[in-house]
Amino acid sequence: MNKYRMHPIKSGRSQRMGYSNKKEVIDMPNLIEVQVSSYEWFLTEGLREAFDDISPITDFTGQLSLEFVDFQLCRDDIKYTIEECKERDATYAAPLKVNVRLHNHETEEINQHEIFMGDLPLMTETGTFVINGAERVIVSQLVRSPGIYFAIGHDKIGKTLYSSQVIPNRGAWL
Repeated sequence: MNKYRMHPIKSGRSQRMGYSNKKEVIDMPNLIEVQVSSYEWFLTEGLREAFDDISPITDFTGQLSLEFVDFQLCRDDIKYTIEECKERDATYAAPLKVNVRLHNHETEEINQHEIFMGDLPLMTETGTFVINGAERVIVSQLVRSPGIYFAIGHDKIGKTLYSSQVIPNRGAWL
């Protein structure tokens, strides 16, 4: 009997022919498990820690304070699928909405609102992000001090756009 018999080997979704005398194949480990679990930690705990670190924000007179109460990443409100984002040069992201409480210490008035903080890029199943239609792995190489950075820009027709970026002590940037 020929010990080097040809036999099919299933590898993920594909199948190939094997010629070895060993039929056991070592299962491929999940090489992106660390990145995926780190991103999931960021979405569930890291964001909360970042908001807790900066909350409450008090104005320089001490009359007003803004407290971050809760947040939610609205995965049901994703505009495009991953494939549509690649075709349309869009970013695969979900809106981040934050419940804030504004406390006026002078009048003791408290207002609570849900605000849109921005679109947070989502990780794909393969551990990548689709940013402006390009699928890539993002590694932050710039080092900035922790805090919130606000920026003012202009769109194509000259309309003023305001943006913010939350940079925590550790973890991923918002």
